[in-house]
Amino acid sequence: MSSTLRQIPASIWVLGLVSLLMDVSSELIHSLLPAFLVGSLGASATMLGLIEGAAESLALIVKIFSGALSDYLGRRKALAALGYGLGALSKPLFALASSAGMVLAARLIDRTGKGIRGAPRDALVADIAPPHLRGASFGLRQALDTVGAFLGPLLAIALMLLWANNFHTVFWFAVIPAFLAVALLLFGVQEPEHRQDGKRTNPIKLANLRRLSKDYWWVVAFGALFTLARFSEAFLVLRAFQGGLAVAWLPLVFVSMNAVYALSAYPFGKLADTTRHATLLKYSLLLLIAADVVLAQSSHFVYVFLGVVLWGLHMGLTQGLLAAMVAGSAPADLRGTAYGFFNLCSGAAMLVSGLLAGELWDRLGPAYTFGTGGILALVALGILALRDEHSA
Repeated sequence: MSSTLRQIPASIWVLGLVSLLMDVSSELIHSLLPAFLVGSLGASATMLGLIEGAAESLALIVKIFSGALSDYLGRRKALAALGYGLGALSKPLFALASSAGMVLAARLIDRTGKGIRGAPRDALVADIAPPHLRGASFGLRQALDTVGAFLGPLLAIALMLLWANNFHTVFWFAVIPAFLAVALLLFGVQEPEHRQDGKRTNPIKLANLRRLSKDYWWVVAFGALFTLARFSEAFLVLRAFQGGLAVAWLPLVFVSMNAVYALSAYPFGKLADTTRHATLLKYSLLLLIAADVVLAQSSHFVYVFLGVVLWGLHMGLTQGLLAAMVAGSAPADLRGTAYGFFNLCSGAAMLVSGLLAGELWDRLGPAYTFGTGGILALVALGILALRDEHSA
């Protein structure tokens, strides 16, 4: 493993550190946001689902345009820097928020930045990484990203205890790592030269879209189904909050999930370079089903913790794998566009997923929310098994 890590280019390590810092900032806020919205601002679970679904789906939808633009320009870094910069500029808005509407506005701006940077950054990783290390490179970047998602909630716990549950003061602290991430990207990442063969064309015109294979579109469709089955992690925090976990300790939910996610992302990414992708997808769905079953049983911390651990393993196995599958099934000059369409479909599914989860929670209770997620994951597992059998 150490030999493989040494072969991964330095710019991928830096991109991972950029992701780490931005995730420290974002998850510091995000790990407290459900309690802030429901507990302090009096929002409903449906409103939480709307905010999370709209924000995350917007991020994924915006990626199609940033990805296509990065292909057209042949440059990735500038767009990634713009996205990270917008994310950093959104952070003070959370500290100023006094209503659910203001939180929604801040989340939309923040996730727009994520949408702008996501596809160009993933395409940049694919451009830099040697083909035989692509899965490991995506796994490493995802692992470092998730270390930030682990450290952010830990920092949130410490700051909430230090500042007596003052959400606004804690949110102001999140500004610092966000701007450090932008500086590191600007001065620490070396973008490879892109050779432009012939006249530039619109990456999303019909002739170019026809170059995207059936295997690619299958990955797109299955990624959307995955997203529909796996709603926002904010509902994990809400489950723990409902179970009586003190507000200052709610970030432990994200700490636990992201610790497992971070530790598993790189090994699973490396495994994706040598193992059938369909097999790994099946295991990831089984993990998601198990998580939903456990979380549907009880809001006791033991059940929540076990469900969160299983959820983290599912994320570690899935995210880098799907990114590598997109890279492997799309032409190199259309990778940004390919990631954009992948995320467009996932974004639409995420909006539906967030609204569905919130409505089920408010009308029928959390057990129905997690139970429905498990059923959708089971449907995805059946579709995968049928496709695998048909292609055998």
